[in-house]
Amino acid sequence: MSTDFQTARIILGARLKELRTEAGLDGKGVAARLGWQRSKVSRLENGKQTATAADLSAWAQAVGRPDVTDELTRQLFGLETKYRSWRRQLTGGHRARQELAILETAATRTIRGLEVTRIPGLFQTPDYARHVFESNAEFRQMKKDVEEAVRARVRRQQALYEPGKRFRFLIWEGALYVRMCPRKVHAAQLDRLIGLIGLDTVELGIVPFGAQLRRTPAHGFWIYDRRLVIVETINTEMWLDDEESIQLYERAWEWLDEAAVYGASAHRLINRACSSMGVE
Repeated sequence: MSTDFQTARIILGARLKELRTEAGLDGKGVAARLGWQRSKVSRLENGKQTATAADLSAWAQAVGRPDVTDELTRQLFGLETKYRSWRRQLTGGHRARQELAILETAATRTIRGLEVTRIPGLFQTPDYARHVFESNAEFRQMKKDVEEAVRARVRRQQALYEPGKRFRFLIWEGALYVRMCPRKVHAAQLDRLIGLIGLDTVELGIVPFGAQLRRTPAHGFWIYDRRLVIVETINTEMWLDDEESIQLYERAWEWLDEAAVYGASAHRLINRACSSMGVE
């Protein structure tokens, strides 16, 4: 879990504890008023559980401070806006998240991205995307709406051909070899990458295995203009819009870009990966 996220949760828990003690209640007393287990009160106050908006409203009522409901809700909203659990986002399947991605892409002129383990969604073939969504649905034990998600992802890719847009992506060479699908599907995906080289809206750089790096590519991230950074972890998607975070991720992208190769050199690396598939 992100340190920033955990810190924010601890601060919210401390505020809940402060309100309880000001009301002259101990943990057992507020739990009784709320009809909760004492352990839930403890987890919330110690930042070990994320409160819901309903939890915060009930807490404010239980301690006799309904006037602080909005304050507590704003704290929660700020926390959840930046750190969105995949469990909540994907409750109804992948399609809704893909529709949100379409809106963010439409509102952005320049997207800079780094991927280290897979091909960026904007560049995926339908077959490759289908295997990505299938695997993710199985891993997260969630509803499978794979075909709807694939169609939404393909619709998003129409932005690649819009004048005035720029898509500047770096791919760690290892991602060319990570195979989540049959060889023929993976080979076709690599051919798709080659076809994008030279498109006037796309700058595709490959960070080679042997390149000397000022910083290792720890994980993937996407930068939307200079207003938003989206970072995926196993359980959370972080939406970061503060200037400090944006500058940090810009620096990470720029340092890796120094080591990337483009054009014919990128073409050769992709061809080498494609040859390793052994597909006729």
